[in-house]
Amino acid sequence: MKKDTMQIHSQIANSVMYYIYQHIATNINVDELAKMHSLSKFHFHRIFKEQIGMNIYETIKSIRLQKAANLLLTNTHSTITEIANQCGYSSQTSFIRAFKERFEVSPKVWRKGGFKNYSNQILQSSPTASLSLADYSLLEPKIIKTEDQVAYYVRHKGYNYEIKKSWQKLQAWVYGNNITEYKEIGIYHDNPIVTPLKECYYIAATVPLSKTKLQKSVLSSFTIPAGLYATFEVKGKYGDILKLIQWAYHEWLPKSGFETTTQPSYTEFYTNHFLSDKGEFHVKYFLPIQLI
Repeated sequence: MKKDTMQIHSQIANSVMYYIYQHIATNINVDELAKMHSLSKFHFHRIFKEQIGMNIYETIKSIRLQKAANLLLTNTHSTITEIANQCGYSSQTSFIRAFKERFEVSPKVWRKGGFKNYSNQILQSSPTASLSLADYSLLEPKIIKTEDQVAYYVRHKGYNYEIKKSWQKLQAWVYGNNITEYKEIGIYHDNPIVTPLKECYYIAATVPLSKTKLQKSVLSSFTIPAGLYATFEVKGKYGDILKLIQWAYHEWLPKSGFETTTQPSYTEFYTNHFLSDKGEFHVKYFLPIQLI
């Protein structure tokens, strides 16, 4: 496959994935998505599977269930039916069946604590997170409202140290465009505490802060939407962030008086452990919230 064709296919897949994440509560029409990208149904499905590794129907189903798993453990004032609807399921019966097939317990059992065993198994599968002694029990948040941010990004499948390659590619892009003021943001489009780490999609992103005329970009871009967030500033080493995310969703959110949304959480780096010689980080973690 030619380089230009590969780049076009990558941008199509990234555009479709962004659309799915932003419209997960709706009835996503795959035929309309193909038309939006001026592709036949056959070529649309072929390009998507070639780039993502799963067909688009499996991908939508997986994202819906991951979002539901999050909301069930944090949004205690929403019914199971309401959460199913927020994640694009019009039938509670089909939602319960699909959820049990994916997580091996019913939504009701998951909500009552079944999520803990599933999540702990994921963290134990990480050689670094399983050894982390980080304790966030005394951490206090700041509540902030963010503005829209245009981010250029590299998508990585799998939450592992191979993410470093994506950050290096992004760093080369920043230097190649002579960008001197920018943010480094890691976006957890798939929450790594309810998604097996090898299946997680992680986004390494940069948000240019200065007005720089970019060369023809080999990277896709999207808008990180404005929102309400609880933010937590922490320092640590590789492996600690998974413990932070687990604490935020399992411990802080249910007691906070807030609920989460279907938007992903993300980290804004002051020191990026994927690029640091010492493998240490200094971040602000953004957890999407809404009033109950």
